[in-house]
Amino acid sequence: MAAFKTIAAGLAITLASVGAQAETWQMATPYPESNFHTKNILQFVQDIQAATDGKLEIKVHSAGSLIKHPEIKNAVRSRQIQIGEFFISILSNENPIYALDSVPFVATSFKDARKLYAASKPELEKELGKQGLKVLYSVAWPPQGLYADRPIEKIEDLNGLKFRVYNSQLARLAQLVNAVPAQVEVPDLAQAFTTGRVNAMLTATSTGVDSKAWDYLKYFYDVKAYLPKNVVVVNQKIFDALPAGEQKAILDAAAKAETRGWEMAEADHQAKKQVLADHGMHVSDGSDALNNSLHKIGAQMATEWSKQAGQMGETVLKAYHDAQ
Repeated sequence: MAAFKTIAAGLAITLASVGAQAETWQMATPYPESNFHTKNILQFVQDIQAATDGKLEIKVHSAGSLIKHPEIKNAVRSRQIQIGEFFISILSNENPIYALDSVPFVATSFKDARKLYAASKPELEKELGKQGLKVLYSVAWPPQGLYADRPIEKIEDLNGLKFRVYNSQLARLAQLVNAVPAQVEVPDLAQAFTTGRVNAMLTATSTGVDSKAWDYLKYFYDVKAYLPKNVVVVNQKIFDALPAGEQKAILDAAAKAETRGWEMAEADHQAKKQVLADHGMHVSDGSDALNNSLHKIGAQMATEWSKQAGQMGETVLKAYHDAQ
């Protein structure tokens, strides 16, 4: 009997130990650990681990090493992974709300981009929620600038160039400037430019530095086209299955990550623009002729987006303009 009690006690201790073991989630992000978005994520998961006393660990797989960028959303949806980060406008073909922050020249500053996010957030959460995804936080990229392998002084200089695109909005922009769209993901930028697959692109200063743009490009124009966002989502059912304390830890860490991330984006833009210049790239704001033409195209694209989005688009844009 005594032996039985000893075994039972030992079994109880073992089961308690197993129950106390950390749950480990897998998280996919497309960007390298040197990128500020990924640095923000690494702090986010550290905050969660600390707040849960190690009961919830999140293993971050950066640079598309676990799931390629276009598949991250569906990987979280199907519970292949629990949590992931992706570029919102990569979903622009699914619903107009995903394209809004990539419509050129609607919001060209961090202040305006925050207002646009606030106006569109309820609709964004609703649409992702329909797919079983819970939005945890969203952080903007720095303003998108124009990179090229040759001088671009006026809009006509883009005529016939191969233009890197990653969503339907950029494909439309390429069409409107008479360029040739070419789909290229971030990890393939150097090869694409070196082989002549693309000649120009709109992207952030941080992406230019991450990909060492000075090795294959010479010109950067800080035209501040738009500030697109990444979003971090978790599978709703997996989140709902967590104890209340762990849910709160995630939401608290997400709120901090969102605030911190926007601050990092703003600081990153200025620092990385200087890095481009320090590596010999020609860095400028672009000519008045170029910027004026781009803004006219942006106004046309905003009108097109509003028509496509219908009543939802009108409501979101009204909320944005009312906040100005």
